[in-house]
Amino acid sequence: MRILVFGEIGQVGQELQLRAGDVTLEVRGLGDANFADPATCAGFVTKTDADAVINAVAYTAVDKAEEEEALALAVNGTTPGAIARACAARNLPLVHISTDYVFDGANETPFGVDHPTGPLGAYGRTKLVGEQEVRGAGGVHAIFRTSWVISRHGNNFVRTMLRLGTERNRLTIVADQIGGPTCAADIADACLSAAVQLVSDPAKSGIYHFSGGPDVSWADFAREIFAQAGISCEVADIPSSDYPTPAKRPLNSRMDNSLTEAAFGIPRPDWRAGLRYILQDLGALKS
Repeated sequence: MRILVFGEIGQVGQELQLRAGDVTLEVRGLGDANFADPATCAGFVTKTDADAVINAVAYTAVDKAEEEEALALAVNGTTPGAIARACAARNLPLVHISTDYVFDGANETPFGVDHPTGPLGAYGRTKLVGEQEVRGAGGVHAIFRTSWVISRHGNNFVRTMLRLGTERNRLTIVADQIGGPTCAADIADACLSAAVQLVSDPAKSGIYHFSGGPDVSWADFAREIFAQAGISCEVADIPSSDYPTPAKRPLNSRMDNSLTEAAFGIPRPDWRAGLRYILQDLGALKS
């Protein structure tokens, strides 16, 4: 099995390369692909001898997207559409990663895959366009909506908390946003498994949710990070209104993952176990 992967240095892209196993990856990163250029990216699909494609690229600067929506749209919407059409033309299954930000965050129940979308900001709007483009291409696909991605790589909540927790005695963390932290390693495993399965069973094509469990607030997530890392830092709960950001965040990022397990046999991962592996890899796990 050979898979063409878009995304080399992002959290999921790096984990895909670490966890590919017997799958051969053809990786396209910033060194040879401009992800704001749809034609270039589609060209890689046209020329590949891969059996499937995974798009792990996204413009994820949520606040900056409010000022750079055109660029975010190109990376998150237009280019995935071009990739999807090229995949459809060659009958190559495409696995594409989306986000909980396509929802409005209302209510307190998990969002099902068929729940009406309603993004609150530019990032969510551009990711929703990407979903629509992938679906509209008419090819075999799996769109994985995920949330709160964490890993040993790059900038994410875990690494930020480890830094701030050692610098300060007390942190104020938002407690009214609830969702599922998701380890990039688990996302990579899910994408690889789905890509392989779609090759032999294209009927599994569709939208899926994949987020870590159990659902938790950012404040309680921070407490678990400090507990596992042995960091003595107090966490004080605050509402989102006390921490204004250019882009509004959804209060409810809970997602129903049941369809993913039913279709692909991929259970909802426990982020607490994933966190332990991340901290261990970073040398930050309490002994």
